Formats: sequence, C-alpha cells, structure tokens
Amino acid sequence: AAALHQAAAGPPHDVLRDAMKAFRKRFKLMRLDHESKLGRSPLSTGKDAAFESILPPEQFPPDVWRVLVVKGELESTGRGFYKIPTEKPSF
Repeated sequence: AAALHQAAAGPPHDVLRDAMKAFRKRFKLMRLDHESKLGRSPLSTGKDAAFESILPPEQFPPDVWRVLVVKGELESTGRGFYKIPTEKPSF
C-alpha cells in the first residue's frame, strides 16, 4: 500500500532535486562544449551556444521530467527536449 501511495504522489523530493542538478550540469557542459574554441581557428573567438533545450539525462525516468514541468522547474519544448524556464511562475 505504501508503494501505491508513493507512485500516486510522484517521485520523492530528493529524486526531483537530483534530477534538476543532473539536468543543470548536463546543460552547462553541453553549452561549454558548444562554445569551446577546440576545432576552430585559434584566431577566432568562441561561439555562443545556439540552443535552448536539451535531452534530459537518461538515468531518470520520463515521469520525473514531467513532474518538474508541472512544478515549473523545467519547460517542455517537444520531442523529449526540455529547457530551464526564463522566469519561474509566481503563484
């Protein structure tokens, strides 16, 4: 009965927190990788990252990402991609 209650309530708070931490880390690393100068002329500058959304880390199930969207922590951009909202909703 406890497992049924937990499934209905959604993922535990610590799982959601860890998922957001992993999402932010992946987003930051992808942005750094995209903006790095490696593979470009040494005379050119880094390039701004031209993406807003990424695929979330696979170690967390899709339900975790859906709950974070409902809570306003993430925004779904379609096809499994998510981004950090520009401003959090105020309730």
